[in-house]
Amino acid sequence: MDDGLTHEAGAFLNFRHYARDPKEHGFRWVDIKHLHGAARSLPPRDEELLAVSRETAARILEEWVDPQWDPPAALRDDLRREVFDRLAAADAVHHLVELGDEALHDWGGVHGEFHEFVLADRAAARVTLLVAADD
Repeated sequence: MDDGLTHEAGAFLNFRHYARDPKEHGFRWVDIKHLHGAARSLPPRDEELLAVSRETAARILEEWVDPQWDPPAALRDDLRREVFDRLAAADAVHHLVELGDEALHDWGGVHGEFHEFVLADRAAARVTLLVAADD
């Protein structure tokens, strides 16, 4: 019996592909990876290390999108479907912050903002890694 996680699907939302003006997208992108596996492979329910509420995670991401910018409808729809709907369905949300210098890749310092979340959806036996960044 395989208890590991396997890659199920993913999405990459590059704001540049939605912007009316090439300078208005702020070089933002969201990378989403869905991993499927046995329920015991998912983070424990009572794990409090770095746990945040779904509402807190949504607020962080909504502010990151940039309240000064009115995203095009297609981007809003894709963000709702790929990010916010999955966030709302998660049993647990973990915000990975301050991973230290050893976790940065060579170009890691070019990001203005970098948010990494792990979403656990036990009903679907799915873990989603969500990275939202700008460079």
